[in-house]
Amino acid sequence: MPYDWEHPVPLFSRRKELAVQSFMLKVVNNHCQELEALAEGPRLEGRVRLTVVVLVIPVEDGRPAITQLFAAVTKEFSTSGVSLVLNEPRSLDHVILGLRHEGGLHFVHAKAKHLNPMGAGFYQLGLQLTKMVQTGDYPELEAIRF
Repeated sequence: MPYDWEHPVPLFSRRKELAVQSFMLKVVNNHCQELEALAEGPRLEGRVRLTVVVLVIPVEDGRPAITQLFAAVTKEFSTSGVSLVLNEPRSLDHVILGLRHEGGLHFVHAKAKHLNPMGAGFYQLGLQLTKMVQTGDYPELEAIRF
């Protein structure tokens, strides 16, 4: 291929690309589930990294506090738990999560297990999923649109 004198490619541009690729590989490997398992010890259940938007409805006095509803993104899922990324620490014991699935909004009750800082003002909230919530049990959930 002839050299393009009008649009020369710097000699070191490929080296810079390789440096970026090497750095990104280190970041990805640093967050690899298999490597995390070595540090944390074996988990009883596998987890899947999945990022979706969920609605978080705090539960107060056994009822959904609709006025305190907020959105968050998930980090990981298992069949019995989910972790959320929050932009501030929130004191939550019990919540109802609203998740979109197959064209509808489904609700799941969850109990907070841990809240850990991630850095830069973000927090990871670990939740144990306890039961499905029917809108008939809490009619105020029917008004929620997502």
